[in-house]
Amino acid sequence: AEIKAESDICCTSANGVQVVNSLKESQVIFVPDRNLAAYVARHTRKQIIPWDGYCYVHDNFTSNEIMAARALHPKAEVLVHPECRPEVIDRADFVYSTAGMARHVRSSAAREFIIGTEVGMIYRLVKENPGKEFFSLSEKAICQNMKKTNLEDVLRALQTLETRVSVPEDIASRARRSIERMLAVKI
Repeated sequence: AEIKAESDICCTSANGVQVVNSLKESQVIFVPDRNLAAYVARHTRKQIIPWDGYCYVHDNFTSNEIMAARALHPKAEVLVHPECRPEVIDRADFVYSTAGMARHVRSSAAREFIIGTEVGMIYRLVKENPGKEFFSLSEKAICQNMKKTNLEDVLRALQTLETRVSVPEDIASRARRSIERMLAVKI
């Protein structure tokens, strides 16, 4: 919330290009992901000034892993997340947010897919697309932070209302503005 409170606007991996292109400024300081910043920079005339942060799962994928996966599954389409390194994006067939991956797989005539994002996404894709096969770009693509909360934790929080996150109102109202600006961008 504090970062959003200091930001003029925020974005997601799904709308980053559109959000940046909607800005009147010619320079954009882009936080927190350097790889998403590089992806957005390829699709805009704006000067992108990236922050040197990254998602370790996406940053760890390599172009060699794509070549190895293609050798094992030559008919598979390779889908990677825009938070991957540029050299990984260059070797992929498609670049999508996780929601974009789900849409693409649903509409694709392909039957096999190599997925370059957190392995938990494969569970969703398998469930939504019976008859199609999915292979993780790397079996190491596990986000320890995403695995910290499980269904029992959610149930306990809802039942007891004990685990609360409090954001001071001045920070919340400033953060809300950056979110509302993002939501106002026509996609």
